[in-house]
Amino acid sequence: MIINEAFIKDQIRRNLYEISLHADDERANDEITYDELEKVLSNPEILEQYPDDPRGESCLVLGFTNEGRPVHAVCGRNKDGNLFIVTVYVPTMPKWRDPRTRSR
Repeated sequence: MIINEAFIKDQIRRNLYEISLHADDERANDEITYDELEKVLSNPEILEQYPDDPRGESCLVLGFTNEGRPVHAVCGRNKDGNLFIVTVYVPTMPKWRDPRTRSR
């Protein structure tokens, strides 16, 4: 089953998500609060789908905090089928030209 915006929104609304230790460390490093993360994932825009990821299907999501700061999250499913947040970060140069465009 493809991970889509509706699935992510529903999992966040129902508090049925898990955040990896790596994602939590990256969240803290980029000073993204849990409230901001939930806001971002409550209105996600899927930028990339990774259906063949060896760790399981996942996708790259973009969202914005109330202040307009862009946040990326890689989302998959845990063993129970609920939302699993693999990593979270603020997209910046040199990897990202803007929140939707990778640098080449």
